[in-house]
Amino acid sequence: MSEVILETKGLKKYFTSRAGMLHAVDDVNITIKAGETLGVVGESGCGKSTLGRTIVRLYEPTAGEIYYKGQNITKLKGKAYKEIQSNLQMIFQDPYSSLNPRMSVSQIIADPLKYGKHMSSKDLKDKVMSTMEACGLPMRYYDTYPHEMDGGRRQRVGLARALALDPKFIVCDEPVSALDVFIQAQILNQLMDLQDRQGVSYMFITHDLCVVRHISNHIMVMYLGEVVEYASKEDLFQRHAHPYTQALLSAIPTTSLDRRNREHILLKGEVSNPINPKPGCRFMPRCPYATDKCNEPQALREVAPNHFVACHMVSKG
Repeated sequence: MSEVILETKGLKKYFTSRAGMLHAVDDVNITIKAGETLGVVGESGCGKSTLGRTIVRLYEPTAGEIYYKGQNITKLKGKAYKEIQSNLQMIFQDPYSSLNPRMSVSQIIADPLKYGKHMSSKDLKDKVMSTMEACGLPMRYYDTYPHEMDGGRRQRVGLARALALDPKFIVCDEPVSALDVFIQAQILNQLMDLQDRQGVSYMFITHDLCVVRHISNHIMVMYLGEVVEYASKEDLFQRHAHPYTQALLSAIPTTSLDRRNREHILLKGEVSNPINPKPGCRFMPRCPYATDKCNEPQALREVAPNHFVACHMVSKG
């Protein structure tokens, strides 16, 4: 059994607005083991990025708990949290805005090391160079500035910055969505290679189901702040059960002749308001199978071994 690296229990993140309370992340429970990747998918605005930022505490949670290696880190402050923080890092979506344009590549990678560890100048330079090498960045970019690089190499700099502190867990927030397909494959293979060599665990946030299928061990589907389905990669793609997951997977492009005539599920109706949401299934207004019972709260239920669905119409088996 692999060690559990990251766990959340009843995690919530709400934002106050003039109209009321925005439920961005609502009662999310996850478990990620060492060397594994949890893919998180869903439409834009479903709470994926907010969940990632809350886990690494760029946002403070409204309620719930976050555990790192069994230790509750939800309310740790100061030095106690700083010792944990180096193990929890994040790669951001946009390599054009997430890097400081006034800093060179070496300065960007070295910056977290200056705060996290006490190192000599030589050790600092050696660490920067070894991290660049691990992330596929040639030494000729050592003194290069971000605006002098293409998107793929900028994203490698973001990866190197996250890896500089030798973290055990990284939130990857759509790290390849702004890149072309060839560069996407390079970055994904780099992430998987680093996972094999260093045992790092990922939460990989994306709206691209082909990407998440390639990199993930387990997949979690979110809709308006809630988890509607969770399963292993194989189970989710072969035995997806929630109506929203079915619609998502039906939209995956395919070149396979035997799948071209499959049914494409087009969702109708209005998206529920995430501000002060009503009890019951938030997908109900768009669900083709909705009944009156959908007005009741829909808790995640285990419908097959390690396969959870938040829908009363899905039976066990």
